Amino acid sequence: MQPAMMMFSSKYWARRGLSLDSAMFDHQRQRHTGGQMSRRPSFCPINEKPDTESDEESGRTAVVFSLKNEVGCLVKALRLFQEKRVNLNHIESRMSKRVTNEVEIFADCSCSKKEFNELLQHLKDHVNIISFNTPAHVWSAEAGKITCITVIGLLFLHHLVLTSDGDDVPWFPMKISELDQCSHRVLMYGSELDADHPGFKDNVYRQRRKYFVEVAMNYKFGQPIPRIEYTPEEIRTWGVVFKELTKLYPTHACREYLKNLPLLSKHCGYKEDNIPQLEDVSLFLRERSGFTVRPVAGYLSPRDFLAGLAYRVFNCTQYVRHSTDPLYTPEPDTCHELLGHVPLLADPKFAQFSQEIGLASLGASDEDVQKLATCYFFTIEFGLCKQDGQLRAYGAGLLSSIGELRHALSDQACVKMFDPKTTCNQECLITTFQDVYFVSESFEEAKEKMREFAKTIKRPFSVYYNPYTQSIDLLKDTRGIENVVQDLRSDLTTVCDALGKMNTYMGI
Repeated sequence: MQPAMMMFSSKYWARRGLSLDSAMFDHQRQRHTGGQMSRRPSFCPINEKPDTESDEESGRTAVVFSLKNEVGCLVKALRLFQEKRVNLNHIESRMSKRVTNEVEIFADCSCSKKEFNELLQHLKDHVNIISFNTPAHVWSAEAGKITCITVIGLLFLHHLVLTSDGDDVPWFPMKISELDQCSHRVLMYGSELDADHPGFKDNVYRQRRKYFVEVAMNYKFGQPIPRIEYTPEEIRTWGVVFKELTKLYPTHACREYLKNLPLLSKHCGYKEDNIPQLEDVSLFLRERSGFTVRPVAGYLSPRDFLAGLAYRVFNCTQYVRHSTDPLYTPEPDTCHELLGHVPLLADPKFAQFSQEIGLASLGASDEDVQKLATCYFFTIEFGLCKQDGQLRAYGAGLLSSIGELRHALSDQACVKMFDPKTTCNQECLITTFQDVYFVSESFEEAKEKMREFAKTIKRPFSVYYNPYTQSIDLLKDTRGIENVVQDLRSDLTTVCDALGKMNTYMGI
């Protein structure tokens, strides 16, 4: 089955990145037969159907509770609402003034009185309830600095910011150091294994995964990425995946991939008996395309993941799949990241294509982010291109999956031309091979199409990435645009000077 980056609809968008290398599939429907990947969201949509209760029986109410301020505390608390099938309209958090090292959460709910009472009883067993039926204005009056979070079916969690023009837009990082907030806002951690995970009953493996979580959560922008001393078992698992996939690359991978893989072997230690270190990979990418990587503890929301791309930063896992089944993993591991994504991130044109999807997501609505992410899914994860009259894979989900890499380039696959306007509505399948794959003539063509599509995204400004300060400039007035024009004028002067010298010295 396929490795994938995220869930790309309101049903699937809870997880970032999944990876699988397997040739086992059912040819009739390509269903899971032991070699496929299970891609299930961290949270299921809650109460998608309208309530059938009368207005008297259902309504909005609120509860304020506190919990210890620690990694994953909010996610655990939100699960309590999911378990009781209670819809969340809005939540806010603030540091507790009552107890040090605790946070207080205001949760605005939609449910019946009976459901709310059951929720309160459930919450009492896990958190400290401060008050309930609390009016929002009372909470706001008491609050100091509030972090505002919008919740949609418990899938999207993000802050809101208010522009100078009074427009509400989702929060996004304005400088590269603020990616620490995005990368640490993990929806599900790599140590939280599902019951059907190959390593679920392996306590040694689970402890190892917790170590990788700690490494990622302690990482801050500007620090060198900690080097991992991989175990012999992890190296053997990597070796199996590396050996099997490299057999397919000459006939299935695009030329840009084939060009960069040997360079990664030379400069970053890509080989069967060695797992490359993210620090070496990051330094290599910086020199080749301006991209860098950083460790991540688990699944990010699509908004947070795409925000990293806007700064040419790719969030990478460091853990290795369980050794009992090297050709299968239910989540993205370092095999998927290093073999699927990294070789193409070293290509300047592909890097720019990736960054422009990220830039388009900044400040966009949830609906538009979902559309961008679906386009990401069918390009950077499962994209095909034409080279020398042949189909070749450039999507990381394909390039790290033996089974789907073969399938996507076979006569059995349905292939259509990439068009963001229609691709953004295509369903992203999570338990089978994709029903359709999208092909582009080149990365440049795909980028131009995405640029046109990005113009349809509604937001009260445009964004410009400043590579000198590694920050985002908001283009919403003439002054901001003038600054960009000055930079462009300087670049054009350099180009004109070069053309003049070519004419003088080379007669061109």
